[in-house]
Amino acid sequence: MTAAAIKGALAVVAFAMATGAAEACGPYEHDGVSYTLCRSEAGRDTVRLWHKDPDGAVLGSFDAVDALLAEEGARLGFAMNAGMYHPDRSPVGLYVEDGDERAPLVTNPGPGNFGLLPNGVFCIRDDGFDVIETRRYADSAPDCRHATQSGPMLVIDGALHPRFVEGSESRFVRNGVGVSADGQRAYFAISDRPVTFHEFARLFRDALETPQALYFDGNISRLHAPALNRSDWGRRMGPILGTVRAAE
Repeated sequence: MTAAAIKGALAVVAFAMATGAAEACGPYEHDGVSYTLCRSEAGRDTVRLWHKDPDGAVLGSFDAVDALLAEEGARLGFAMNAGMYHPDRSPVGLYVEDGDERAPLVTNPGPGNFGLLPNGVFCIRDDGFDVIETRRYADSAPDCRHATQSGPMLVIDGALHPRFVEGSESRFVRNGVGVSADGQRAYFAISDRPVTFHEFARLFRDALETPQALYFDGNISRLHAPALNRSDWGRRMGPILGTVRAAE
């Protein structure tokens, strides 16, 4: 393990100890860049996706998801936007909610970040998490309780996306997810200031040591973290990803 990897691993341990919970959000720094990082543990945290209410209206905000959960006697833990969407806020690629595929997988290249292959799928299983490159997903058809497709991949089998350029001038506030090698931990990160793809991907590869990581979006990236007294607002969102907690 390199010195940088050791430093990153120790930082993850320190983060977990400081936040004191399996599902936790807190500040995190890598290569002089500050992030807010949230962690979920398989088998302990309930992670879900939401898009529409029972009447078919797009939820579009953290408040709307929280209100929906309140009807179930629950509340929203941390949450963030879960990938790209069309002007009508429908998912650009694959979207699975409670085992129901509501938008199909897109395997062809295309314009924008989503079509910058390889892209991928974040899969929430009953017993863990996966980030899977899209064409691998198409070949394997894994059993995902929830899934969202986005792109580009940030880290593929431990390597940065081949199109990322160090020193790029393209900077945005960005958010994404990386999954541990054993599929038992998912790390959700949002940058606290505009960053390049290369900087953001190195967070997952070098500090968090996630062999697979996926970009969700930039510019419209939002985070809901009640423990930090934070709930970003602004442009209405498409799919939303978050954890479910017991009502207080």
